Amino acid sequence: MDAKTGFFYLFSAVMLFAAFRVITARNPVHAVLNLILAFSQAAGIWLLLKAEFLGIALVVVYLGAVMVLFMFVVMMLDIRIDRVRQGFWKHFPVAAFIGALVALEMALVLMAGFGTVDEAKPVAALLNSQGDVLPYSNTQALGRLLYTEYLYPVEIAAVLLLVAMITAIALTLRKRNDINKAINAAVQVRVRAEDRLTIVKMEATKPAPVAESAPEAVEEKK
Repeated sequence: MDAKTGFFYLFSAVMLFAAFRVITARNPVHAVLNLILAFSQAAGIWLLLKAEFLGIALVVVYLGAVMVLFMFVVMMLDIRIDRVRQGFWKHFPVAAFIGALVALEMALVLMAGFGTVDEAKPVAALLNSQGDVLPYSNTQALGRLLYTEYLYPVEIAAVLLLVAMITAIALTLRKRNDINKAINAAVQVRVRAEDRLTIVKMEATKPAPVAESAPEAVEEKK
């Protein structure tokens, strides 16, 4: 077994373990951290397959942006673990049936897809007008496919991500009754100077009366 195969098995084992911990972790923050670990191992597998752009995009986009945003969303939601666990075994049979059905569908799709996949062919060399070999860029080829042949799926995916972002904002931006301090932008715009500052005319301060001596005060009390 060469080094490339060893790294493939290493990345695959760590990714499977992290994916298993994502669905079994009791703390949602721990689940997000394991998901970050799974994405990093998937990026390593992409690099082994010589898909550098996909590997770097997975690290930059998912690990650097989506996972950090998801971490903040999980922390803002303030999920109550005790409430989430209520009724788990009650709905477990339905969840197990749906999970098995999804796994069966994915297995059928993958087995049917792998049966029709042709072997990888070497990319033909690109030549310019002088006959010189041009450097091949898989990033350029991927971008050409995404924005020509797969333009509509890319636009649909962008719309779905936009809807998901709006939904996450709507779920986290809720009115809280335990906070009395609030800012109304409309009231701030219509504010006037006389509403902020009131000048009150007061009399000049008078000198304090001279304090009486202690013996005289005692005699007056007697």
